[in-house]
Amino acid sequence: MNDLLAINSGSAITAWLRSSGLEIVLLVVGAVLFGRFAAFVRDRVTTRIDSGFRSSDALVRTEAAKHRHALAQVITWVVLTIVYVLVGMEVLRRLGFAVTGLVAPAAVLGAALGFGAQRIVQDILAGFFLITERQYGFGDVVRINVVGAVEAAEGTVEDVTLRITTLRDSDGQVVTVPNGQIVKVTNLSKDWARAAIDVPVSAQADITKINEILHEVCTEAYEDPRLQPLLLDQPSVMGVEGLSLDEMNIRMVARTLPGKQFEVGRELRVRVAAALRKEGISETA
Repeated sequence: MNDLLAINSGSAITAWLRSSGLEIVLLVVGAVLFGRFAAFVRDRVTTRIDSGFRSSDALVRTEAAKHRHALAQVITWVVLTIVYVLVGMEVLRRLGFAVTGLVAPAAVLGAALGFGAQRIVQDILAGFFLITERQYGFGDVVRINVVGAVEAAEGTVEDVTLRITTLRDSDGQVVTVPNGQIVKVTNLSKDWARAAIDVPVSAQADITKINEILHEVCTEAYEDPRLQPLLLDQPSVMGVEGLSLDEMNIRMVARTLPGKQFEVGRELRVRVAAALRKEGISETA
């Protein structure tokens, strides 16, 4: 009896595989292989974009390269989503479900879930405009204000999809921001950036002498072979930015390559501190 059941069961499985079962297996395997292939192509494209950046003389990615990097990720995500949905429908049809008959229940279910899916739709629409308008791309340093958050999310863009933006902050932490919750984006590395250095000195200090020292620092910084490639022009002294009874702030500014304002700012502060100390002038606390 058991042998007979085993034979019947094996015959049923064989018959099922010969009919729609084999097609279902092939569809699933094909979808998995296509997903691997799409990911492979995406990685090749993004690697080629990054290698082109590394082998060029430029110190930063161009806006076009950052946009192409983001587009490669988004297009892959969209294509895979469409393929998986179509394969899922074909599998359901071969399992005996009438796909056309599911249209009405799906409409009712979609209406019921619509209220809960509003945020997802909002994220996708916002992501679409973020990418098409080139507000930021892979490798940009951005500051993002999010709905309901007290502090802005700041870091380097590591991934952009239609639904989320992934940042890595200065502490190495990964921050995921839904695109639909973004209310303001400050791109700190688009086209060019500016390093602003405020130098606090005593209100009784000789302003003329300090200006001469700072101008000399600007000239030496621009002539430095290590620092000059990061600068778009020679740093300049703007003058007194703030004044109180005890101290005054003198501002220096430098136009830099995108994302290099922090490095340039740190270097200029070191140079200013050393130059003032050499002349016997101390910065105020």
